[in-house]
Amino acid sequence: MEMKKRISLELRNRSPAEVAELVLDNCRSVDGEIEGLNDSYKELEFLSMANVELKSLSKLPKLPKLRKLELSDNSISGGLDVLTERCPNITYLNLSGNKIKDLSTVEALASLKNLKSLDLFNCEITNLEDYRENIFQRLSQITYLDGFDQEDNEAPDSEEDDDDDDYDDDEEPGPRRYEAEEDEEDEESASDLGEEEEEEEEVGLSYLMKEEIRDEEDDDDYVEDGAEGEEEEEEDVEEDEAAAADQGEKRKRDPEDEGDEDED
Repeated sequence: MEMKKRISLELRNRSPAEVAELVLDNCRSVDGEIEGLNDSYKELEFLSMANVELKSLSKLPKLPKLRKLELSDNSISGGLDVLTERCPNITYLNLSGNKIKDLSTVEALASLKNLKSLDLFNCEITNLEDYRENIFQRLSQITYLDGFDQEDNEAPDSEEDDDDDDYDDDEEPGPRRYEAEEDEEDEESASDLGEEEEEEEEVGLSYLMKEEIRDEEDDDDYVEDGAEGEEEEEEDVEEDEAAAADQGEKRKRDPEDEGDEDED
């Protein structure tokens, strides 16, 4: 798809002045030039033209609010001074995968005072001796080169940085504020849950103590009942023994009584 047609699709019935972000990746530029863009895109802040067979930036319009420019995987070899004149507020520039070879080509970016991050990954210039030291020396305003600062610390996510820049120092960003509120709610829920668990534990202990007391009472009752039963059994045995003794005496007396009767 040609760049002009792609731009018309990306507009989605909006006027160019209403567009803040425009992604034209993987479309085709005619003769390696930018086409379809003009000065009416005055509100544009993010422009991506990756892998569009671009060779020159000579037809780049004036974009005073542009902050991010993606130009990776093209065939740009020079002419970067155009950016200083037409996009003076750029903070992020990605030129990785282009045909930039010389330090003098990059020196044209020295006038971009707001430039913080520059990406030249996969460009021939990266093969030069002391490449990083020379770039940081010539472009003193940048903080990150190819995603790392001079101490090899990795650059933070660019989108997070932009979100932080949109808020005052004294104002907490909305998403973080919501996260804080959610944390508070979680802590309250955890506290309530802890109280409920303590109450359940207390109830459980009380129940166990009552069960133990009840078991002890049942044991006492069982012992008493057992003792009474043994006493009753002993009494029954004694009565049975007494009855048996009486009957034996009767039997002994009976023959004697019969003998007396015969004598008479």
